[in-house]
Amino acid sequence: MPNLDVWAPRVLSLLRIVAALLFMEHGLMKLFHFPAPQPGAPDPLPMILTAAATIEVVGGALIALGLFTRVAAFVCSGQMAAAYFMAHAPQGFWPALNGGEAAILFCFVFLYLVFAGPGIWSVDALVRKRP
Repeated sequence: MPNLDVWAPRVLSLLRIVAALLFMEHGLMKLFHFPAPQPGAPDPLPMILTAAATIEVVGGALIALGLFTRVAAFVCSGQMAAAYFMAHAPQGFWPALNGGEAAILFCFVFLYLVFAGPGIWSVDALVRKRP
């Protein structure tokens, strides 16, 4: 079997991009009702959800581009931890029953990106290569 380690930096970039675009979609749904309104989100949004949606859109865009990835991922990971404990955990212990699986997964994928970095397909990687 070929050595798959050579593909790790590319697959890391793919994980970063896909996770960030999915994360960004939640913010776009809250702020702009694109591609549809966020199910269950009040209209107008309270300030805390407006702040969360802004983090999702801006942080998601930065992570997708791989620009300031570690900082953006740290902020987004923290937001997802807070979202889980504020919105999902009070609904019950089990994530499959309280609807918190996505929040947990986003939290830990972004936490991983804080330590792993953006991968080779990123603006951060391009900037590092400049003299």
